[in-house]
Amino acid sequence: MNKQQFWQLIAAARNQALDPNESEAVAREATSLLATRPAEEIVAAQQVLWDLMADSYTNPLWAAAYVINGGCSDDGFDYFRGWLIAQGCEVFERIVSEPDALAQLPIVQASAADGLDLDGEEVLSIAWNAHNMATGEQLPADALTIRYPELDPAWDFDFDDRGEMTRRLPRLAALHLE
Repeated sequence: MNKQQFWQLIAAARNQALDPNESEAVAREATSLLATRPAEEIVAAQQVLWDLMADSYTNPLWAAAYVINGGCSDDGFDYFRGWLIAQGCEVFERIVSEPDALAQLPIVQASAADGLDLDGEEVLSIAWNAHNMATGEQLPADALTIRYPELDPAWDFDFDDRGEMTRRLPRLAALHLE
């Protein structure tokens, strides 16, 4: 499975989910769909998932997650990026390149109004759960390699600094910090 096939899987899962904005529903559907594939494809999907996690491992996105969720630990950032993957390829790619564009998404606007966190922890287990469903076994221990890039030192500041966040992420700050 390659990235394009993985994104097709997520698109199909979003189409089948009762609520495609609910990352847990998307993860459940993606797991079921992936479990019908050969074990080798399921294992390959695990690497693709973590390659996407590495692609989205940036300070600007972390800062955006921090603003949206009112704080963001290491695990919280993983879960936020799982949520972002569940939104599909187009949204993922746009947001990774311009995190402040999150403010334009209706689900982000709704989360600001409702005070709900955006979290997709279940998305991180799609391949793990699919492999277990398909084979009755856990994923092989060597199913993935994680290579996170270095974070941008220009974004190494206190994310609680409202002025700095407003300067760097003006649309999200207007939505969540005011």
